[in-house]
Amino acid sequence: MLQGSKLTASLPANIPTNDSGEQAQPLAPPLLLQYWQVVLRWKWVILGIIASMLALGLVATLLMTPKYSATSRIEISREQKNITKVEGLESSDAGRDLEFYQTQYSLLEARSLAERVSRKLRLASREGFFEAHGVSPESSIFAGPTGKRLSADELNKREKLAISLLLDNVGISPIRGSSLVDISYTSASPGLSAEISNAWAQQFIESSIDRRFASTSDARKFLEDRLADLRARLEMSEREVVNYASEKGIVSLGRDQDAQGKTKSERTLVAADLEALNAALAGAKADRITAESKMRTTGSNGANMTALGNAAISELRQRRAQVAAEYAKMMVQFEPGYPAAKALSEQVRALDDSIAREERRVANSQSAEYREASRREQQLQEQVDKLKSRLDLQQRDSIQYNIYQREADTNRQLYDALLQRYKEIGVAGVGANNIAIVDVAKIPEKPSSPRLLINLILSLFAGLALAAAATFALDQIDEGLRDPHQVNRLLQVPLLGSVPDIEDEEARELLADAKSVVSEAYLSIRSNLAFSTDHGVPRAFMVTSTRPAEGKSTTSLALATVLGRTGKKVLLIDADMRSPSMHGFMGLGNATGLSNFLAGDNQWQHLIAATPVKGLALMAAGPMPPSAAELLSSDRMSTLVKQLLEQFDHIVIDSPPILGLADAPLLSRAVEGCVFVVEAEGVAVRGIKASLGRLQSVHAHVFGVVLTKLKQKQAGYGYGYGYGYGYGASDENKSN
Repeated sequence: MLQGSKLTASLPANIPTNDSGEQAQPLAPPLLLQYWQVVLRWKWVILGIIASMLALGLVATLLMTPKYSATSRIEISREQKNITKVEGLESSDAGRDLEFYQTQYSLLEARSLAERVSRKLRLASREGFFEAHGVSPESSIFAGPTGKRLSADELNKREKLAISLLLDNVGISPIRGSSLVDISYTSASPGLSAEISNAWAQQFIESSIDRRFASTSDARKFLEDRLADLRARLEMSEREVVNYASEKGIVSLGRDQDAQGKTKSERTLVAADLEALNAALAGAKADRITAESKMRTTGSNGANMTALGNAAISELRQRRAQVAAEYAKMMVQFEPGYPAAKALSEQVRALDDSIAREERRVANSQSAEYREASRREQQLQEQVDKLKSRLDLQQRDSIQYNIYQREADTNRQLYDALLQRYKEIGVAGVGANNIAIVDVAKIPEKPSSPRLLINLILSLFAGLALAAAATFALDQIDEGLRDPHQVNRLLQVPLLGSVPDIEDEEARELLADAKSVVSEAYLSIRSNLAFSTDHGVPRAFMVTSTRPAEGKSTTSLALATVLGRTGKKVLLIDADMRSPSMHGFMGLGNATGLSNFLAGDNQWQHLIAATPVKGLALMAAGPMPPSAAELLSSDRMSTLVKQLLEQFDHIVIDSPPILGLADAPLLSRAVEGCVFVVEAEGVAVRGIKASLGRLQSVHAHVFGVVLTKLKQKQAGYGYGYGYGYGYGASDENKSN
């Protein structure tokens, strides 16, 4: 058999080479497609495993004892417990909620809480509790009809068993994003489940209160001792501050404190005086600079700029300008000696004298102002220098003063903080509890388990996982080649092409049609074979396989037919003398053939018969010899091939299979190389490697592998034949 009739096109017609000169191999199918092919191959195994797991889940669900879950809900408010309330290096808010609530969840699952519930409900003495969990204790509270009590050891064992059952069946489920927590309990008794769930919540609240009261007494004792010590230290540090200030003459006018009680700044008398004098000195300097600027600023005509802005001087200058204008106007008509003109001239002179006197007066007043400002500045500077010396001495004394002050502030802060905490702890016992019951557990009406749908879904997942594991194991055991891309990876031999899976008779019929999918596949193989040597298609090559019925003979006939269509003279030799078949394919006789020549008949011309195929001649296998290996071990096969190459362009030899026979390795000496045929999902890879190893041991050259009987589901991406010749023309011709 050859492979599939409705597959996509074979590999490209040639084998391209990469930069290193090696033949580039076809790309592997996509990973998902490979997985899908594996699923299809083992689909009945997968379906069987899944169906078995579903049936097992159904039976197990029906046999389970119904369980009832009761749920109560509590609210846990945030509560911070600090004795000193002194902040550390990290923020007090960093991670506190997560840490607090994780602690509460762990306390809800604590063994101590289960012990409280067991003692509260007297579960060790309740037979119904053990029956609800399907557990039979070793003995009951009362042994026999006499009512004799059991020993303390036996009661202790039942108590431990009850606690273990409680911890195994309780469920703590925090509600995400809130401070609510659900407490659920599951057993075969709905009433018992509700009772235990409510008791669990109540006992958790009581245990929290007990821990708070237990911690209060220890905290109060600790704080009382610390407060007495800090009180004495605070009094001593404050006394040292006052005594040192009095000794050094540090007079404090006022102090500022922050919210924590630390002294941020403290003003002394010397600092206040220096601040006031320094402000007055700055003002005196500004006055002196202003006066000096007025003195040194003069106009272009030598007049002081302040004088230019004087109102009286400005009015005199304006009057002079008017008189000067009248005088100039009169000079146009009269002589200077004219009385009216002379009077105007005297008036201008008088105005000039008045302006000069006024300017001198302004200049004298500015000089006096400058001298006064300079004298005042000098006096203030002397006072400031004296105070600076006193302040410098006081600042050196304040170093020790600040040390005393900081120690007093620190002691005061610690004392105030501990005193406040001591007051809070004093009333902690009467404070509101931070845990409250939101919903009490109701007696459940419907069982919570088993759930048929969930169990079936779990069974389905388990079946899928088991089926995946089984499929993987079976797929690893199945070592046959399934995909064309496996050839180079597993065999390290080039892939010449792949052929669809069809019957031998149909294959020979399709070979007659040059446009059929089979002809296209072998034409692609022939094109790839042309790249295997430096002179194109090998002139003499043989076709072999690992075992019979892998498509070897059909491949030999197909390659010979394709070569004949190219206008070449091709001879097909049936060298499988143990099981000849080529004469049957051609409808010819097998009376004479290759065995005759190997036995001593040198006239090979009469052993060749013409065939209906263009350019193709056949040398049949001939009569079956007693030992074909002995005939092939001589040099006559090599001699025959050399003589035939003088008459034919190509010689194709149909060789026997390799495993178990010596014929193929012997034949390889007479040809350039061989084409190795492998059936898809046929021989295991180890068998194929063994066959290739036998060829390599006799230095036979393997041109490549032809993968036959390739099914459509195995073809994968880029290996099928669905398009055919001219994108579907082959299918149309077949339908016609």
